[in-house]
Amino acid sequence: MAREKLAPAEVKEGLASLDGWVLAGDGLSISRRFEFKNFSEAFAFMTRVALAAEKLDHHPDWSNVYKTVDVKLNTHDAGGLTELDFKLAKRMSAYFGS
Repeated sequence: MAREKLAPAEVKEGLASLDGWVLAGDGLSISRRFEFKNFSEAFAFMTRVALAAEKLDHHPDWSNVYKTVDVKLNTHDAGGLTELDFKLAKRMSAYFGS
């Protein structure tokens, strides 16, 4: 999978296809908050995402407090956003049901 930094127009296009994701002010990452009914659902989501992230060899920056999972995606070695970030974001949204 490509780890080349996307141009601003490509980032804008990728973001347009994702509900609930927002671009950071510096344009180098996207983020989203996922809220679940309870901790078990949040943890199950994180487990499912962790398995997908391992397959992609691309891992999110995230945190979990009770039923909330906050996610930030970027590709550190590219210095910004790549196709991998949008691929993982789409999977996360699909697992969440949006």
